[in-house]
Amino acid sequence: MKPDLSAEAGAPLARERLARAAAPAPSRLWPRLRFTALLAVAAFVVVGGLYTWTLRDAIGFRFAHRYALALVPVALGLIVYAALIRRPQRTGTLRYARTHELGALSPGWVAKLQHLPLVLRLLAVTLAGLAVARPQTSRIDDALELEGIDIVVALDVSGSMEEQDLAPNRLEAAKKVIHDFVTRRPSDRLGLVLFGREAYTYVPPTLDHGTYLRMLADLRLGVVDGKGTAIGNGLGVALARLRRSEAQSKVVILLTDGDNNAGNISPIEAATMAQTLGVKVYTILAGSNDSSDDPREARAGHRYPVNPKLLEQIATTTGGSPYLASDTQALAKRFQSILEELEKSRMDDRGLLYAELYPRFLWPALALLLIELALRLTRWRRLP
Repeated sequence: MKPDLSAEAGAPLARERLARAAAPAPSRLWPRLRFTALLAVAAFVVVGGLYTWTLRDAIGFRFAHRYALALVPVALGLIVYAALIRRPQRTGTLRYARTHELGALSPGWVAKLQHLPLVLRLLAVTLAGLAVARPQTSRIDDALELEGIDIVVALDVSGSMEEQDLAPNRLEAAKKVIHDFVTRRPSDRLGLVLFGREAYTYVPPTLDHGTYLRMLADLRLGVVDGKGTAIGNGLGVALARLRRSEAQSKVVILLTDGDNNAGNISPIEAATMAQTLGVKVYTILAGSNDSSDDPREARAGHRYPVNPKLLEQIATTTGGSPYLASDTQALAKRFQSILEELEKSRMDDRGLLYAELYPRFLWPALALLLIELALRLTRWRRLP
């Protein structure tokens, strides 16, 4: 009987196949972790590019629901963990005698892009998380710039405003800085209230700044009874002019050189009314901080005390700022400070108008999810 040479020849090959089958499979953890890192970098680049496009002309930016951002990395980590690390190893049986030839075959493009659906899902979840966080931004709005602010200057024209510690005197120095102030507020409605022993509207709030400046130039002492300083009445008349204003910002600039000693309205009551109406009051105490002399009554020894604490209380109650101006240069600087505060206030108000950006993140997320679903149901479909 002849020996079965084919069986003997096939024995080593069979043993080699058994050894390969019994050998432990190489660990795939490190390649998966490396691939996960590459996915994270790709997601960062894509989302960063979307951010750059979205915020290219933004002034202010915020997330209305910032806490939702913390959920994004958690969701991404769970997806990667379930898909790559904890995914059950799917094994199948294929009867093919010449298995050693399979190693020489190169995988097709579908196999090379087997993780494409996962990449799409990660990007979709990232964008969806950003949409849930409600990104918002503000932009320049020319309409708001044209709307401007309603400003009423309440000017003390009592007899003490003739004092010459501000050249040429307190009233003329005040008129000069008010003139400069008006020329720098072209988009604002401006009014002028005069007060001494009484108070009345000299120029109603208007955009006709030419008329305003002409009436300001014609202003002289004596247009109202100057034997007294009714600060409360002056502020009250200014507020009456702003009560029905539809402007987003309303401001009163109260300029005086003395204390309240006339009128039937308390300055604190007027300040409380301003706070209720949403009107900011900026106060300026012009001249000496000790007392205010009326030159026409100086020989009689009449002195009018000043009250900087009262003006400070009025300003702080309404959200404005108090200022002191002991000379002409200081008075100009105080009006400049008010001008800068008004500009900052305008920008802050405009910054509160936020535009919702979540659709720019939500719609791409939905599109990526639909593409991923279509891929998993076609060329990247997995057999059970």
